Amino acid sequence: MVISGVHDRREPVCGSAVVLQERQRCPLVGDHCPPPGSWQRKPHLVKGVFLPSAAAGPGVGPADLLLKPPTQQLEKMLPLEDPPDGGWGWMVVLAGFLANSLTFGVLRSLGALSEGLVGAFEATTAQVSWVTGITLATKQFASPLGTAASTRYGTRPVVMLGGFLSSLGLLAAAFSTTLLQLYLSLGFLTGLGWALAFAPTMGTLACYFSSRRSLAVGLALTGNGLASFAFSPLLRLVADHLAWRGTLLAASALTLHLVPGGALLRPLALRGDPPKLTALFDLGLFAQRGFGAFALGTALLAAGYFVPYVHLDAYGRALGMGAYRAAFVVSLAGLADALARLLAGCMADRRLLPPVYLLVAFNTLVGVSLLFFPASSTSGASLLALALLYGASAGSFATLAFGVLPELVGVGRVVNATGLCMMSMSVGGLLGPPLSGFLRDQTGDFAASFLVGGGFVLCASLVFLALPSPSSGCCSPQPGEMPAAVEHRKPPHPMTARRPLEI
Repeated sequence: MVISGVHDRREPVCGSAVVLQERQRCPLVGDHCPPPGSWQRKPHLVKGVFLPSAAAGPGVGPADLLLKPPTQQLEKMLPLEDPPDGGWGWMVVLAGFLANSLTFGVLRSLGALSEGLVGAFEATTAQVSWVTGITLATKQFASPLGTAASTRYGTRPVVMLGGFLSSLGLLAAAFSTTLLQLYLSLGFLTGLGWALAFAPTMGTLACYFSSRRSLAVGLALTGNGLASFAFSPLLRLVADHLAWRGTLLAASALTLHLVPGGALLRPLALRGDPPKLTALFDLGLFAQRGFGAFALGTALLAAGYFVPYVHLDAYGRALGMGAYRAAFVVSLAGLADALARLLAGCMADRRLLPPVYLLVAFNTLVGVSLLFFPASSTSGASLLALALLYGASAGSFATLAFGVLPELVGVGRVVNATGLCMMSMSVGGLLGPPLSGFLRDQTGDFAASFLVGGGFVLCASLVFLALPSPSSGCCSPQPGEMPAAVEHRKPPHPMTARRPLEI
């Protein structure tokens, strides 16, 4: 019943603390409520008016009963029906930009240190390549740990801890005297920190957007390419003046900015989110056809995807380019990567073609560009053209991958799915760079490294062909999950999405 201006304290009110834990249907507000017998006297909302309970104490007059409901009280009472699709979500995009810049952007630029490390430790190219391989594999393999910890303790503290650990690992690596110390510090510790920072950030970003998700993801992922464009010549300049130890110190200072970036990740409660203490790893996702194919494809992709960024700088210098010209080629590839990520996000949101088809097409272009890198050994212009093609296709694929994943598993499981995909990529990430370095040592050039890497990427394209399209019904989320929004509609404003309790 509806009573205007009358507050009947016998009626129950849904408390926010139990909205996400109890699964019973509430006839009053159409949301989940605690079972009978557990009602508490809390501030009530009648016809859009915030009414304090009797526990508020004496002296509460009629004017106090007509105050507008405070925003924080409303935020705690009911979850959102749909992702905000904007608002604070753009600050989360900024956090995603920082996460991409200071993880993959820094990792891609460490190729400028390869020759210095080979000389300092009197090691082979394959042995030094294990540094990148271990870092990448640890980052990917430990990503489910990061997503599980963010589900249990919240994304913000986990990402901030990851930023601190990654900076600490780079700092310790600057004082390494053996390759083993470099493997442990830069490889394991920095990789673990990046795992705690990257996957939870990107999973949270996907939860903040629906109709503009691909655009938001594309904006965040541009940090990867722009950081490669800026950091490659910057770290090369630092390496020329301060050697590899000073370069690692500079990278440590840069990576520490992940800590304030993590502070931007405001928690978001969506209707249909899974309970906090269950399904921390959600390994049941591998039983789904779509996610299983996606995870296998990303594992194959990772074996060749990072080969150019690990060896392109050294490959350019082997062709007779100067150190700065070779670093400039890597920078231009990063710039093409950044622009393509943004354009691919706009293209995916317009739905001109199913995102799965675009995913396969751009992944195939990545593989083809890798196969043609050995043919560029006679011309610097052809090397630059292939680097631009690789950067544009690799960047487009990354945006589409993060856009397709919520449609495969649903928004409610996308954080865990992101972590599991990163874990799958660890297999290829651990294999790719060391294998390419081994082939370089055995053959004397990088041709075999690029050919094998391109073969792995093209095998991934064949696996991605098995991905179900959204129209097939195989991408539907499980019961109780929030489906990924694919319609082009603007969700209601967060304040208007909450309905006042009518008594």
